[in-house]
Amino acid sequence: MQKCLVSPASNCLRTTSKNSTVCNGTLIYRRALQDVAISRTGKPIIRVQGGRSALGGHTATVFGATGFLGRYIVHRLASRGCTVVVPFREEMAKRHLKVTGDLGKVIFMEYDLRNTASIEESVRHSDVVYNLVGRDYPTKNFTLEDVHVEGAERIAEAVAKYDVDRFIHLSSYNANKNSPSEFFRTKARGEEVVRNIFPETTIVRPAPVFGYEDRLLHTLAGATNLFTSNHMQQRFWPVHAIDIGTALSRMLEDDNTASETFELYGPTNYSMAEIAKLVDKEIYKRRRHINVPKPILKPAAKLLNQLIWWKTTSADEVEREFLDQVIDPKAKTFKDLGVEPAELRNFTFHYLQAYRSSSFYDLPPTTEREKREEKKFLHVIDDQ
Repeated sequence: MQKCLVSPASNCLRTTSKNSTVCNGTLIYRRALQDVAISRTGKPIIRVQGGRSALGGHTATVFGATGFLGRYIVHRLASRGCTVVVPFREEMAKRHLKVTGDLGKVIFMEYDLRNTASIEESVRHSDVVYNLVGRDYPTKNFTLEDVHVEGAERIAEAVAKYDVDRFIHLSSYNANKNSPSEFFRTKARGEEVVRNIFPETTIVRPAPVFGYEDRLLHTLAGATNLFTSNHMQQRFWPVHAIDIGTALSRMLEDDNTASETFELYGPTNYSMAEIAKLVDKEIYKRRRHINVPKPILKPAAKLLNQLIWWKTTSADEVEREFLDQVIDPKAKTFKDLGVEPAELRNFTFHYLQAYRSSSFYDLPPTTEREKREEKKFLHVIDDQ
């Protein structure tokens, strides 16, 4: 405990710390000039001594924060001192976000994507809005059109109504109004709608994402992923979820990203079969993938999607198996944000170790074993 001295000129106690004083039982910190910074919007940011975040800064609303990518951007914003408004639909879906920032930094507001008033209430005090709302498959309550077009339109209208400084809209790779996939068509129409309403919108098109809670590596490692329709030959550049979170947070501070379109993808192009091979090698198991012709699997997937309430597959996901990722050459990339994207094969061990049996659980990552084997092979050649 710090030693305190009584100040004869007042009823205050002066601590041994040069930057603090106790007056009437209240600890008061004196702020030096270097403790104050000015944000892009002109709001002062005061750094807290011994704390993990700052006071002041941006106020950000993140729609879709309870999803896969949402937690990464909420954590980055809240830990930097931003006040983050998290609109939510289900009470239990937001629990993990409560600890991403200091007390009072993460604010939860219940909303409905079809309720304009609740959307407006979520953005009225913010200076940046992220729209991460999306659906991979239709449900009985929401079609892809409802979510990607009409929902995005309501959010963009609220952003324009309250003159929010920045609007960052998450779309998808291969967004194209002429695509045979309804998912890609609705994503493209959503981009068009938000740009018409709010021309300064920053559009982000991520490639298929991998991470701790992804639907890529974990799906391939699971035993229930049996059926495919294109021999797993679709090709794309998988991207790390943490890199997407970093890119989204940097867009907030860079005004040059306004009105721009970003294609965010990883450094290596893989086919789904190549990724499945990496997964099998890492978990020491061989997952079977049965190829079913598209005319059979697509209607069967549509029927399952309508009859079963839990996630299985959908007709549009079967359609997407035949579409390789196409990158817009005019769009900006990670390079424009100063982010170096991570390589998928370097993370398979961290994300898939739990799928190993007890016999192989403690073995090192396959990449390390390959390096050791390569060194042994080179050593043998040198000896010869």
